[in-house]
Amino acid sequence: MSRHFVSQGLDVPEVFAVTDDGMAYLQSDLGDTSLFDSLASARATGTWSQDNVKVLEKTVKSLVDLQFTNVSDIDFSRCYPLPSMDRRSVMWDLNYFKYCFLKAVVSEIDEVRLEADFERLADMVLSDEVPSGFMYRDFQSRNVMLNDGTPCFIDFQGGRRGPCLYDIVSFLWQAKAAYPADLRAHLLDVYAEALNEKIGCDTEVLYRHLSSFILLRTLQVLGAYGFRGYFERKTHFLQSIPRALDNLSELFDKYGFDRLPYLREVMTEVIAEMLKPDADKRTTLKVKVASFSYRVGYPEDQSGNGGGFVFDCRAVTNPGKFDRYKPLTGLDAPVIEFIESTDEMREFLDNAFALVSASIRKYLKRGFTDLSVAFGCTGGRHRSVYAAQHMAERISREFGVEVEILHRERKIHSILPAR
Repeated sequence: MSRHFVSQGLDVPEVFAVTDDGMAYLQSDLGDTSLFDSLASARATGTWSQDNVKVLEKTVKSLVDLQFTNVSDIDFSRCYPLPSMDRRSVMWDLNYFKYCFLKAVVSEIDEVRLEADFERLADMVLSDEVPSGFMYRDFQSRNVMLNDGTPCFIDFQGGRRGPCLYDIVSFLWQAKAAYPADLRAHLLDVYAEALNEKIGCDTEVLYRHLSSFILLRTLQVLGAYGFRGYFERKTHFLQSIPRALDNLSELFDKYGFDRLPYLREVMTEVIAEMLKPDADKRTTLKVKVASFSYRVGYPEDQSGNGGGFVFDCRAVTNPGKFDRYKPLTGLDAPVIEFIESTDEMREFLDNAFALVSASIRKYLKRGFTDLSVAFGCTGGRHRSVYAAQHMAERISREFGVEVEILHRERKIHSILPAR
């Protein structure tokens, strides 16, 4: 793809050399200033200068060239994982949204009604009326570098043949980009005019199908934010979810989407719940996290609710096998350093946290008051203490609920208050 774009005079990294086995290559350096970073001040102040607008106009015009300059010369059969955006790939995106976002925040879903709406949405975005060219797939301001003021494109490895609207929608409705509605409309007009000049596309066709692509891309993005945020716990993606939901709310208000009644219904409820002011989300949920020794037995449940999680740490390498660590606990720096010298415990806790955090989100939504999480090891001194302490701190940091910590065999008790 890079070779094709460079041959057409388009601004992408040029590949200078490739090893014989194809596993390494040398390419041109486009600097370290992304379009996203260059617009940080505009986003923060809400003031978009003429220079800001000009570089954005230049970017969307260049997108048209990338999509349609001698596109017939591209061998789409080499694209991965599919040569084109088809019904299967649309359904992958929609199911990504369902499993990585929707099911993480909604306790019950009518699968039949949701699937029917997904099928209708796929029909809407796969209309033959929308021109197809090179579809960048992840066209957004973080993937545009400014090299001496010129927008240059990177990270198009997911590209394939597909409808041109997907890319301009991806760019203008990027949640964190926060383009004002009037600027977004202006840039869409600039894109439509450039596209008409390039391939003679009727602008009315674009605007007629625009809403379907905005909806598809917003749902796909929410799936990505859900996976990266809820499951991988990456803060940037969690912070992006409210803005994406704002975009979705505006979309429903403007276009209605009467053909997708169940999707609109369930997402309207999600938006209302998740965008409530923080004061409305206060809860009495308390999470108790304990460490214990299997030799002594499981911790007693004093809440009266039963249930909760018990995780067995005994598969993780035991610091207690080494004399220098035997008198210490999982709260002491030498033991912490030993445990963190490999990825064993981190991977173990990441998997545990994915389960626990999913329950916490639903407990908060349903008004539950108690959740217990326990970690056991042989002696209740090293691995379980480390795991319980780090789980408790992570829960407190991510959710702000009250967390009670009990290292039972060490007789250490503390509380991380609700924030």
